[in-house]
Amino acid sequence: MKKRNNDHLPISDILKEFVETNRLQSGLDKVDVRDAWAKMMGNGVNNYTTDVKLDKNTLYVSLSSSVLREELSYGKQKIIDMLNEAVGKDVVKTLVLR
Repeated sequence: MKKRNNDHLPISDILKEFVETNRLQSGLDKVDVRDAWAKMMGNGVNNYTTDVKLDKNTLYVSLSSSVLREELSYGKQKIIDMLNEAVGKDVVKTLVLR
């Protein structure tokens, strides 16, 4: 067990250390990316989104509309860039629309 130091640390530093120690970052990234997709795409796309899953650096998005899937496929890189910008780091490298 680590010895506590009595220095006053900002809560953000304490939380960051807790997340790193407990290897929670990938789970938080998954939630962040899912939220970013919902906010970025708006109701029009969200109504047809059945699932959003981040596995390693690949984001899998299940859509119930083949027409929408086709439309979004033309802007995959832009979507990846916007999602990463919204999350604040390069979490998504590949986007798979299915």
